[in-house]
Amino acid sequence: MKKDFRPFILLWLGQVLASLGSGLSTFGLGVYAFSLAQSALDSSLVLLLGFLPSLLLLVPSGVLADTYDRRLLMILGDGLSGLGILFILLVKVYGQLTLAHIYIGVFISSLFSSLMEPAYRASVTDLLDKEDYTKASGLVQLASSAKFLLSPLLGGLLLKHYDLEVLLGLDIASLFVTLSLTFAVRKSLKNQTPSREGVFVKDLATGWALLRENKGVYSLALAGGGLTFFIGLLQALAGPYILSAFTQDQLGLSLSLSALGMVFGGLALGLVPLKKNFLASLSASLLVAGLAMASYGFYPSFIRITLSGFLFFASLPLANASMDYLVRAHIPGDFQGRIWAFMGLISQMGYVLAYPLAGFLADQVFSPALETQGALAETLGLVLGTGPGRGMGLLIILGALGLMAMGLGLWLNQDLRQLDALTQEGDRHDF
Repeated sequence: MKKDFRPFILLWLGQVLASLGSGLSTFGLGVYAFSLAQSALDSSLVLLLGFLPSLLLLVPSGVLADTYDRRLLMILGDGLSGLGILFILLVKVYGQLTLAHIYIGVFISSLFSSLMEPAYRASVTDLLDKEDYTKASGLVQLASSAKFLLSPLLGGLLLKHYDLEVLLGLDIASLFVTLSLTFAVRKSLKNQTPSREGVFVKDLATGWALLRENKGVYSLALAGGGLTFFIGLLQALAGPYILSAFTQDQLGLSLSLSALGMVFGGLALGLVPLKKNFLASLSASLLVAGLAMASYGFYPSFIRITLSGFLFFASLPLANASMDYLVRAHIPGDFQGRIWAFMGLISQMGYVLAYPLAGFLADQVFSPALETQGALAETLGLVLGTGPGRGMGLLIILGALGLMAMGLGLWLNQDLRQLDALTQEGDRHDF
């Protein structure tokens, strides 16, 4: 009998609200940090410190997701993650909020969020049949896109009339609704009982060995790291880049309209699930994303930046769904949590590298080089222009070239070709 899709929808709605609230805080804190220091590096460090703890704890959380109650892990992760935002809110109301306070708060929030992600990803497999995987993948990405779609637009509008406290308060409030929806579907989720025979370190080693054994899946993990590096590069620079030429409400509008592309791509996958040609779809989507990213970096035009961002985000759901299906179809269910955790650790290391590197290179190398009297003013400056934001534009264009090269390299990878062929034949390889 086909599994009921409704519990997944309720769980998904909770994550939409959590993503929306988190996006409000991220947008508000990013604008606040940039206003304090006028530095792309300081702004990118907010992203890094809000991301790094959850990444470092992702693998242990994956083992927990395979051995303990995934429902409890999701509830604890969502609920306790609000403590970091609450800390920032209290300091802002009763004291003087500095960058150090922001760093501490986002670190705490990310620390507890790490409990939720592997359990949530593994629960999709518990709730759905195999033929619904790509549909679910599109909807999951749509939920994640809420922080890029609605949050910047809403955040920009709210900051015109209210202070940062309102955005932080809305984030905390969204978590209560998310927890209620998770409770509502708890009976539909698999109740993992603690394994008395398993040893935590042994479980980690087993998960890593299983991942390395399948060369195609491991190659996809590395490809995910490359993709997140280029996404992180654009994420870290988009705010300072747009603010160098436009206002903060225009920043929010541009980011929100750009993120409509992810909604478009996610809905398209939800309506027309991907069933074949996964590797070709992955490579093609990365080439399109690279072209859009290159256009993003040229002399700032609000319309072109927004359209380029739309096309960039529209290509990501297809890339992610292609990788998601190729991985999910070749992982045994009992190892979903830890394999996804290792996949996440490897793939998301791209963000860890991109966030600080993008800010440093923008502030110390590329921006000075494309000032009016900079080292590249008489060469690339004749094409890209000189002055505020142009160095960041050049860095974005170089990242776009790297992304397109990666898309071509994946198409030529023999391990991925073999994995794709097995998937086309319907051969599930459970290690």
